[in-house]
Amino acid sequence: METEKISTGKFAMNYGIILGVVMIVLNVISYVTGQAMEGAQWPSVTYYILFPIVIMYAISKYKKYNANVLTVGSAIKLGVVIGVISAIIYILYGLLFNFVIDPEFLPQLMEVTAEKMIEGNPDMPQAQIDQSMKFMEAMFNPFIGSAFWIAMSAIFGLIWSLIGGLVMKSNS
Repeated sequence: METEKISTGKFAMNYGIILGVVMIVLNVISYVTGQAMEGAQWPSVTYYILFPIVIMYAISKYKKYNANVLTVGSAIKLGVVIGVISAIIYILYGLLFNFVIDPEFLPQLMEVTAEKMIEGNPDMPQAQIDQSMKFMEAMFNPFIGSAFWIAMSAIFGLIWSLIGGLVMKSNS
């Protein structure tokens, strides 16, 4: 009895959507509680812990649904697609948030960050403060920030799925 091979793209899309929604939920909680403006790091840390867990889980489920057959290539496809889909979901939320829900959030966040930077290092030269602010503005630019987020998600998806694929690959 032959089993039908499952498409890595469709399989990965489901987990990418889940991961993207998890990131949105973490950020909404952070925003609603006021921790986002304070620079709370727990949403990022939680996401960086969940990212490889979701990828490893998806790879193991894919192998199970694919008659216990897994190639490293299939694992890599899964991980990269999961990372990219989750990034796209999060970017869409970010655009909606920053341009519709709370357009004043980013300017306020930049102001608070600049104040904290000066408080933390009052001897910092103005040129260094200006350079840091320019970097922050570039990263908050929707196009640059989105491209960076997608690229980093794809790279980390590649790394984690390569590890998962090498550990879980079929030996037949």
